[in-house]
Amino acid sequence: MYEMKDEYLTGIEFIDNEHRRLFEIANEVYELSVNEFIADKYDNIKDVLRELREYTKLHFTHEEEYMKSINYKKIFSQIIEHKEFVDKLDELDIDSLDENSDEMISEILEFLTNWLVNHILYSDKQIGK
Repeated sequence: MYEMKDEYLTGIEFIDNEHRRLFEIANEVYELSVNEFIADKYDNIKDVLRELREYTKLHFTHEEEYMKSINYKKIFSQIIEHKEFVDKLDELDIDSLDENSDEMISEILEFLTNWLVNHILYSDKQIGK
């Protein structure tokens, strides 16, 4: 369901590779959420969401370091957007996921999808120009 499409490419290889991984993680959450044959489905989803949180922070650090290195003019708006995203991830009570949390997982996936697509298309692609 989630895939890194050519339209999301920034032209900066390491950023594009890290964006691919973010899409892969989002896809892992989705696949786990719809798979009815996994015994510890919610424990697995918790683990993937924790990975998403940590990987996102690492990615934002790399991206911000790169923007500083090229004196990117819109770095401060990017930093604010990144902080808002991390804050949202940090607000998630991942430990409270249980078998009645399908709606919460759907909301997380919707938020993640919208943010990834919009941020990449309208903010990150500007870095490569």
